[in-house]
Amino acid sequence: MKNKVTAALLAFFLGGLGIHRFYLGQGLLGVLYLVFVWTFIPSIIAFIDFIVFLVMDEDRFNAKYNGGKVAYATAGNNVADEVAKLYELKERGAITAEEFQRRKAKLL
Repeated sequence: MKNKVTAALLAFFLGGLGIHRFYLGQGLLGVLYLVFVWTFIPSIIAFIDFIVFLVMDEDRFNAKYNGGKVAYATAGNNVADEVAKLYELKERGAITAEEFQRRKAKLL
């Protein structure tokens, strides 16, 4: 699963070579960056990409570059732990049953 911070850092440091586009699975754009690297135009575009990635909402980034997958599980937690947390939220009334089902489906 691609990370927007990683993509932003690649765009900032190696963007002129199109490395961030290869990371995001956009090989054709990456090759175009490499072909035109001598013009420094890819560096300018990569800096704009860097800013766009930083301000882009996490959900929008996931929808565009991760096929809509959402990374609910955090480091050290597995899916079962995340479902248990969602269940607790549902029991306390913090989320509805429909929202619980929707989030659980995303996790699974």
